[in-house]
Amino acid sequence: MAKIDAFFKLMHEQGASDLHLMAGQPPALRVRGDIERVKYKVLTNDDLRGMLYEVTPEEKVKIFEETGDVDFGYEIPGMARYRCNFFMQKNGVAAVFREIPSSIMTAEQLGLPPVISKLSGLPRGLVVITGPTGSGKSTTLAAIIDQANRTRSDHIITIEDPIEFVHKSQSCIINHREVGIHTRSFTAALRGALREDPDIILVGEMRDLETISLAIEAASTGHLVFSTLHTTSAPKTVDRIVEVFPSNEQAQIRSTLSDGIRAIIAQVLFKRIDRKGRCPALEILIATPAVRNLIRESKTHQLNSAMQTGKKYGMQLLDEAIMDLYNKGWISPDDAYQKSNDKSRFRPLLKAPPTDFTEA
Repeated sequence: MAKIDAFFKLMHEQGASDLHLMAGQPPALRVRGDIERVKYKVLTNDDLRGMLYEVTPEEKVKIFEETGDVDFGYEIPGMARYRCNFFMQKNGVAAVFREIPSSIMTAEQLGLPPVISKLSGLPRGLVVITGPTGSGKSTTLAAIIDQANRTRSDHIITIEDPIEFVHKSQSCIINHREVGIHTRSFTAALRGALREDPDIILVGEMRDLETISLAIEAASTGHLVFSTLHTTSAPKTVDRIVEVFPSNEQAQIRSTLSDGIRAIIAQVLFKRIDRKGRCPALEILIATPAVRNLIRESKTHQLNSAMQTGKKYGMQLLDEAIMDLYNKGWISPDDAYQKSNDKSRFRPLLKAPPTDFTEA
């Protein structure tokens, strides 16, 4: 048993999502969104480096020594997998570990709207899950892929950095590929995937122009593609995808994207106040003909109105989802205000509304 496994065991027992280890400081856990210190000695650079290298693949140690950053996956059989990130900081080495549960929860268990499960049955197109780091994007994607795995008879390829949720082939065949181990890059893996007879492709993150371009191409040539971006709303996701391309290509990419897009899900996580745990609020944009036309004609500022009038298709604005959670008594008014888009809507809920410089 590796020395660091004791911290993972503590993390698992406390229900923490992340473990922080830093030279010059004691360990810390993120529990239900908040950082909590662990009663342990201050970690020295040499002790921490030795602890980390005990569980790190040799090739990843080499990358870290050369670049000062590295990502990889680590698993404790029977407990959980961990997404590991090492980085250098002022006092020496540091690391953050995100726990990936060994069991995959369904969309229903996660409290996601019914339309999310339906995305697994799409024949083709692009579905993008967006949100800040730690908002549950990977968990939502895992639920969708699990639904497809149980209900379809297809070939699923996942391309991640590192592999997070591990799916066992059920009705589908699933192949997991990790960037840096099984393939050189997202781009190389996507190019290869188009020749590997996939029906569904999961791209862990659309990081650059080439990856985004290939993902849209795959979606436009008969594949169902799922991926993520770090944006905060559906309209901003469309703009982000388009703006990655040179200005002389943006009109064409808007047209291609409008044909290929099927849904955009923007989500945030909230700490529950009625019981232990967290809950998601989702903004959902479904690509109806009207939505496609707005994207094609560069009228993304009108997409919010389309979501307001598209409830029968399962669409909703993020602020509507947040207000629903508040009305259920699940989240605090302060949290609702902080994570909302239209803060003026939530200010009346606060006992002492702050002076918000972002609204100046």
